[in-house]
Amino acid sequence: MPAVAFSVASVQVAQARKVAIAGRSILTAIHKTAVMGPVEVKPLGLHGDEQADLSVHGGLEKAVYAYPAEHYAFWMEARRKAGVADIDTALPHGSMGENLTLNGLLESDVWVGDVLRFPDCVLRVEQPREPCFKFNAAMGFNTAVKSMAQSGFCGFYLSVDTPGTVQAGVSFELLHGPRHVSIPQRFAAKMFKHMR
Repeated sequence: MPAVAFSVASVQVAQARKVAIAGRSILTAIHKTAVMGPVEVKPLGLHGDEQADLSVHGGLEKAVYAYPAEHYAFWMEARRKAGVADIDTALPHGSMGENLTLNGLLESDVWVGDVLRFPDCVLRVEQPREPCFKFNAAMGFNTAVKSMAQSGFCGFYLSVDTPGTVQAGVSFELLHGPRHVSIPQRFAAKMFKHMR
């Protein structure tokens, strides 16, 4: 099957910092901000990016987190319904904690082992993102994790097959891997506990 072209809407990184969540001081790097120009992609992720809790984020199999730009409308509406959109109307790319905001590539298109071939690096799909309590805080309402579980709008983690650089505006190809387990299938199995 021929490769299909997609594009990078934006690239984000963040340093871990302490924020107040539910009355506690929590270390997090979920608040990513956009980077202009080429960003170095190394085996453990993007240059300038950190993960606060390496038990659930980061490492070789979770080096880069990608999220579809198409889902931002869903989250803006969810925040409006929760009554928090007026407090902070902006929901810039990176708000899901993602490193790469992608145009055109949804979770339903992606299987574990698929390859994303960029002009200057190659990344491999490893697993869906499993949201934690920090996601509720980042979205501003306490049912955001459940909304992600119900919608399946989870994004996916990538490992780095070929280091290089990536930047906003570049196109990339999706190359099919063995296609045994899809991202939605893997996510549904992980999210069963959040659906109760």
